[in-house]
Amino acid sequence: MAITEYEDQIQSIINEPNHEGFVYDFLSVYEKIPKATITKLRKGLNNLSKEPGEVYLKNKLYFKQTDSDLMQAYVDVQARVNELGTKPRFIIVTDYKQLLAKDTKTHDSLDIEFSKLPQKFEFFLAWNGIEKADFDKENPADVRAAERFAKLYDVVVKDNRHASSKGLNLFLIRVLFCLFAEDTNIFENNLFTNRVKQMTKEDGTDFDAFVSQLFGVLDFEKSQRPVDTPSWLDDFPYVDGDLFKDPHESLKFSAKSRKLIIDAGELLNWNQVNPDILGSMIQAVASEDSRSHLGMHYTSVPNIMKVIRPLFLDGLRDDFEAAKGNEDKLQQLYNRIGNIKFMDPACGSGNFLIITYKELRQLEIDILKELNNLGIATMYVPSVTLNQFYGIEIEDFACDVTRLSLWIAEHQMNVKLHEEISDAVRPTLPLQHAGAIINGNALQVRWGKVLPHVTENEVYLFGNPPYLGARNQTAQQKSDLSEVFSDSKLVSKLDYVSGWFKLASQYIKDSKARFAFVSTNSINQGEQVERLWTGIFKDGIEISFAYTPFIWGNNAKGQASVFVVIIGMNSINFSQNEKFLYSTTSRRAVPMINAYLSEGTDLIVNSRTRPLFFRQRADRGSSPTDGKGGLILSEAEYTNITSKYPHAIEFIKPYINGSNFINSIRQYCIWILNQSVYESARAIPEINQRIEYVRKSRITGGKATLSKIPYRFEHVKNEEKPAIFIPQASSGSRAYIPMGYVDKDVVVAAPNFAIYDGTIITLALLQSHIHMVWINAVSGKLKEDYRYSNKLCYNTFPIPELSKRRENEIEELMYDVLDIREEQGGTLSELYGAPYAKKKPKPMNTRLLAAHQKLDEVVDRAYKADGFKDDSQRLALLLKMYEEKVQSLGE
Repeated sequence: MAITEYEDQIQSIINEPNHEGFVYDFLSVYEKIPKATITKLRKGLNNLSKEPGEVYLKNKLYFKQTDSDLMQAYVDVQARVNELGTKPRFIIVTDYKQLLAKDTKTHDSLDIEFSKLPQKFEFFLAWNGIEKADFDKENPADVRAAERFAKLYDVVVKDNRHASSKGLNLFLIRVLFCLFAEDTNIFENNLFTNRVKQMTKEDGTDFDAFVSQLFGVLDFEKSQRPVDTPSWLDDFPYVDGDLFKDPHESLKFSAKSRKLIIDAGELLNWNQVNPDILGSMIQAVASEDSRSHLGMHYTSVPNIMKVIRPLFLDGLRDDFEAAKGNEDKLQQLYNRIGNIKFMDPACGSGNFLIITYKELRQLEIDILKELNNLGIATMYVPSVTLNQFYGIEIEDFACDVTRLSLWIAEHQMNVKLHEEISDAVRPTLPLQHAGAIINGNALQVRWGKVLPHVTENEVYLFGNPPYLGARNQTAQQKSDLSEVFSDSKLVSKLDYVSGWFKLASQYIKDSKARFAFVSTNSINQGEQVERLWTGIFKDGIEISFAYTPFIWGNNAKGQASVFVVIIGMNSINFSQNEKFLYSTTSRRAVPMINAYLSEGTDLIVNSRTRPLFFRQRADRGSSPTDGKGGLILSEAEYTNITSKYPHAIEFIKPYINGSNFINSIRQYCIWILNQSVYESARAIPEINQRIEYVRKSRITGGKATLSKIPYRFEHVKNEEKPAIFIPQASSGSRAYIPMGYVDKDVVVAAPNFAIYDGTIITLALLQSHIHMVWINAVSGKLKEDYRYSNKLCYNTFPIPELSKRRENEIEELMYDVLDIREEQGGTLSELYGAPYAKKKPKPMNTRLLAAHQKLDEVVDRAYKADGFKDDSQRLALLLKMYEEKVQSLGE
């Protein structure tokens, strides 16, 4: 149940004129207490207390209503509870004016006005199996605020279907500011809510006139207001910040919307909200996203810090530590942080900007404290201001939310400044202007116009741009990328986020500016590497730090998580000596970082039509182009035809694709290569019927030329030799892509691959862990699943010179792997792990895994005599071998 549902239900209970059934109604709010239990309690059947006005429900509650001294009544109940063998979880004593409560497990207590009970519902959540400490981790103030906002938003939008979105959004943002302001001493305490209650009718019919008057005066200093401004309006201070600059769009209000606004003022503690979280949650409400858990729409602070710390914050903090004890250096740093500019060109509701602002304000405070510690008396002059912060966002409402959240963050930091440095005062009003939060398409807006900069300016770009893969982009998004990349063919397989990397690279070129973005790791895999990074590196941009793939999520339960990378970049003209590679547990200094986010030069592995190292080709299989399986037969269909027409076997071959191979499914195909054979085959009705179906499907499918040879696969590749089968697709959760031999008469289906007459050494190298490292780096992926490419994975894979002794050793270990497959039985999917099993995923067979690991050890030593410390070392060596080979060919 949502927070507001708890609060509203309890509010309804305490508003009852008669509280005779209060305790039963209150228990019924907590749905884990059975209704039958509460019904029995009302009837007195399971009330273990015989005292009048008392209710004792075993393990749950000892309740007492009293008309006498409340504290004495509580002491009496506590004494009785102490004598019980089994303690109730809660004690509640009330006279319906005040309420005292105690949690007997945690020893937390509650002493509140009875009317405030709705806001304290979480104290009793243990009845629902939720401990208060766990509830508090979910940022309840933010969730409360977002849920209240969601209710208000729905009612106002429903009542104003013809209003403009800009007018609605602006009204809601202004109300949110007023609610926050009256709770945080920007306005007089409860000023806005009290005026709503005092100056508007309960039916809400005059509320529009009220806010129109109020919003109209908030943009004027008191000296500029009309002399006849009524005192109830003149009590409100001057706000500015452009928040109230535009006129209020007239809206309709009702008793319900008025009450929701009052509830938001009376039932929420706005001074406890986190602006970085609240902004995203509010944006999610206003967007048509799922509201099942409002907390899933914000990015956690720790993940944001992964971006901004290595980009600039760690450096500033290091400079602060180095400046301690030196007044001049501290003052220089103080001035410097007031001149840095920051921009998020996909800012959403401003999370990155808000966290950055708060961190810089904290650094400002720490510098002032250090100056005070040196005995230097200085008058406080602000350094960090909101006009250093810029953003571009395609959703208009999100821009307004960003500005609001920045103002909230500014006020919170102003309060913190005064708390930590008593003589430093920085007023929140009038509101300061943010540098520029622009509503627009970031791939069409010129970033240099939003935030102009010259070579020496210290500017940082950061954020979490949209990830949309090439297949999921709209026509407009494809068009956006085409404007960023001049070659339209280049963008056909690029993720949408590539546009941000390209524009950011152009923005920082030949300047001191830097950027860091979050991205799915697909831009560092497969064809996207060549398409995106070749141009970026040619523009003189290098990677200064990177996080290798990790799960990017938030603090919410049930979150949707995705594997991402973080990439920081700068111009080579302003290069750092050390680059840093981060994982979830470590940081490693390296001289250079490549496009695969490993140590190495900016060399990019390009697809090749022929193998660089292997002697044998990996050929793409045959493509039937047969409508919906016109030339393909199931095992039952094959049996049916050949039992009736034994000679049909002449026209049919075993057919294998990735799914068949991994799951041991038998399929067959009609395999006819010339007209004369077709003339013989068409005498078999079932075959002739299928071929006629293929003819028609090719005509309707725009393959008129192929319709003249309907009996033949469109693309034929079959050498009638035993082959190593490589599935094009395989689960990314497997330690190895299962590969193996197929017989000479088997037709391999495209897009899978066959190495005809492939040696056991070739199979062993392909089934090694070091080959998987290469695949992870250079292959494309669909989500986290492998998409093997003969041109990118096989033809480029570096292999070392092998001695005869080493070859024999590797061969023997590969035969062991094949023997264990046979001995263990089952499908390759089961042996190598079945991640998509219906009941639960199956891990890799332990005996087979041990055999693979023995093979891996020997293969590793073939590459490097003393083996490898980790996969990053493996990849670094492979890339070096690849580079040397390419250079030896003069490429």
